[in-house]
Amino acid sequence: MTDLAEGSGDGFPTDEHWAAEVRRLAGERDAVILAHNYQVPEIQDVADHVGDSLALSRLAAASTAGTIVFAGVYFMAETAKILAPDRTVLIPDARAGCSLADSITAEQARAWKAEHPGAAVVAYVNTSAEVKAEADVCCTSANAAEIVASIPPEREVLFLPDQFLGAHVRRQTGRDNLHVWLGECHVHAGISPADLRRKAEADAGAELFIHPECGCATPALWQAGTGDLPAGRTRVLSTGGMLAAARNTRASSVLVATETGMLHQLRQANPAVRWEPVNPDAVCRFMKMITPAALLRCLREGTDEVRVDPGVAARARRAVTAMIGAGEPGAGE
Repeated sequence: MTDLAEGSGDGFPTDEHWAAEVRRLAGERDAVILAHNYQVPEIQDVADHVGDSLALSRLAAASTAGTIVFAGVYFMAETAKILAPDRTVLIPDARAGCSLADSITAEQARAWKAEHPGAAVVAYVNTSAEVKAEADVCCTSANAAEIVASIPPEREVLFLPDQFLGAHVRRQTGRDNLHVWLGECHVHAGISPADLRRKAEADAGAELFIHPECGCATPALWQAGTGDLPAGRTRVLSTGGMLAAARNTRASSVLVATETGMLHQLRQANPAVRWEPVNPDAVCRFMKMITPAALLRCLREGTDEVRVDPGVAARARRAVTAMIGAGEPGAGE
C-alpha cells in the first residue's frame, strides 16, 4: 500500500486503507483514540470517541487501554496523563498548543493568588498542567457557572484564563467578587458581534448557537434582550451543549459560532438542518496540526509521548477530579 505516513495536510489520501491501517495499529498498541470536536473530519471518523474536553477527560480516566492517543491540543493530552498516570499518553504532534492556555503561566497564576489571599482559584480546563496545579478546581464552559456558584458567596474567586467565559459566568452567577484573567482564544475572539449580526440578518429564521469563549457571546445576549437578535433562538452553549441541542432542534438552519471543526459532528447529529459557521475562517491551526499523517506516524512510532512531572500532576489531579465530578457527562468545553 501507499506509505501514508508521508502525507501531510491537505490532499492526504484519507481512504479506507488509511483508516484500516490506523485501526490495525491501534489494536496492536492496545490504544484508544480520543478526538476533540475541532479535529478534521477524517480524524473524528476514525477515532474511538469524539467529544469535548470534559467528555474526553472522563473517557481517559475510565479507559482500560494501555495507550491513550489524544487527537487534540497539548493541554488536553496533559489532562489525560494527569488522570491516567499509569498509562502511556501520545499526541500525534506535540507542537499542537493553545493560544488560550498560553495566555497565563504558573508564575503569573501564583502572583495573582498572592494579590488575593484566600481567594478560590477556578481554572478553565484550557490551561497547562502547571497552571491547573495552582487551582482549587478546574471547570469547563458547561459547568463553570455551577462550580463558581458552589463557592461560598463571601469568598473571592479568581477565574482564569478566558475573559469571555469569565464574563459569561459573572453574568450567570451575579457575583461581584469574581475576578477574571484577561486571556482569550484567538479563534473564538475573532468571531465578532458584527459577523454574528450580519449572518443573522441574512438568515432571519436561523437559530444561533454561540460558544461562550466567543468575543460575540456577551453582546449577543444583550442584542437578544434588545430585540436586535432573536431572543428565543439565541443560545450560548458549550460544544457538548451544541451537540445535545442539535439533536432536538426543529430549525431548518443554525448559525454556529465556534471553531469550524464542530460542524462535522453537528451535521452528523442532524443532517436535515443546514449548519453554517458564523465565521468560516474560525479555524484553529493548532487543532489542524493533528493530520492523518501525524496520527498514523504516532501509532507506528509511539510519538509524541506526553509526560507530566509527578508532583505537578498530583496537585493538578485534585482540581481536575473535582471538575469531572461536576456537570453532566458530555456537556463540557
